[in-house]
Amino acid sequence: MKDADLSELHGRLWLAEALWKLGSIQFGDFSLGRTVRNSPVYVNAKLLISRPTELRRTAQLIADELQTGQTMRNRQIEPFDVIAGVPIGGLHIATAISLETEIPLLYVRPSQLRDIEYTSQIEGIYTPGQSIVIVDDLAAGGGSLVKTIERLREAGLQVHDAVVLIDREQGASAQLETMGVHLHSILTLDVILEYLHSAKHINDQDFDASRSYLNRERRTALDID
Repeated sequence: MKDADLSELHGRLWLAEALWKLGSIQFGDFSLGRTVRNSPVYVNAKLLISRPTELRRTAQLIADELQTGQTMRNRQIEPFDVIAGVPIGGLHIATAISLETEIPLLYVRPSQLRDIEYTSQIEGIYTPGQSIVIVDDLAAGGGSLVKTIERLREAGLQVHDAVVLIDREQGASAQLETMGVHLHSILTLDVILEYLHSAKHINDQDFDASRSYLNRERRTALDID
């Protein structure tokens, strides 16, 4: 890894420490959604909403990443007009980014079986043809991101990029690439585990079990691709 990459990573590791201090990272046996099954590690980034200072700093970090990605010589992030938060976890972060950047915000109303007429409603003011960047707190298999992209595109909006706080590297990036959308993450779960282990926050048993799980999941995702 280049020195510049190491410096950039170091500038993000405060988030791993903040999540640890919040109790957002737990070890045990967790199954979430359709992708995460019997995972020895769980991250609940939603707890950031209880720490306004950390939430604001997170929004500033992502805002800086988005700005840098658009201004690089080899542009990594396409210019965008609106931020779209993925409910529920991504919406809180997207709101903070919107306040930080003064860029308009919208979100796709979650499907409600008892309220079918609203299953495709987008909350917020937008114009078909506008470009959107999607924000979520965590990506695993990418299911919620895919649904959001599909519904935004159905409304005539353009989606080229999505940014998440944490990528579990369980297939979301490859899934989005097939849709022409690039996934950008502030941290991967693997990097968080490396940091927590080096900082002696977690023991060898939890570290080794979590790394083995993630390695298996990455191989599985590659086989599916």
